Amino acid sequence: MTQISDDIRKACEVMNQGGVILYPTDTIWGIGCDATNEEAVRRVFDIKHRVDSKAMLVLVDTPVKLNYYVKDVPDVAWDLVEMADKPMTIIYEGARNLAPNLLAEDGSVGIRVTSEAFSKQLCQRFRKPIVSTSANVSGEASPANFQEISEEIKQAVDYIVVSRQDETAKVKPSSIVKLSAKGEIKIIRM
Repeated sequence: MTQISDDIRKACEVMNQGGVILYPTDTIWGIGCDATNEEAVRRVFDIKHRVDSKAMLVLVDTPVKLNYYVKDVPDVAWDLVEMADKPMTIIYEGARNLAPNLLAEDGSVGIRVTSEAFSKQLCQRFRKPIVSTSANVSGEASPANFQEISEEIKQAVDYIVVSRQDETAKVKPSSIVKLSAKGEIKIIRM
């Protein structure tokens, strides 16, 4: 078994049991868990020392899954996902089928369709959306690579993915766009 498939198997086992993982994404390293498990989401907030009124985003492996987690996906969302040339998180109104404590106070949620090999395979194998929040304590700088992740974060999670730990490239968080149900676009971060 390759390191990647072994990592994916172990990460899925941990998340299926309500655990929290540290894993590489299409942007920066993330703290992740089953986005439908309220207790697991609460643990992520605790690890980050973050108030749970601040929403976290989720990763999915294909745009098809958007319809299951968003009541009405605006038509423009499909174009944005298809045309994005770098990772883009879209905040949708009317989130559903996710842990309630994951959502913003207005019932919205940020979802990113990942195309990066590891996180895409992880989402495919897990078959549910995965929380993806930066691997840092709230208020501290987001780590640009695995070496910059604090020991406090590493000690708090249940499984640390081995794949891609040796990468040193400085990566950036995704751009963030908020869509209204009518398809109005508001740029949060580019």
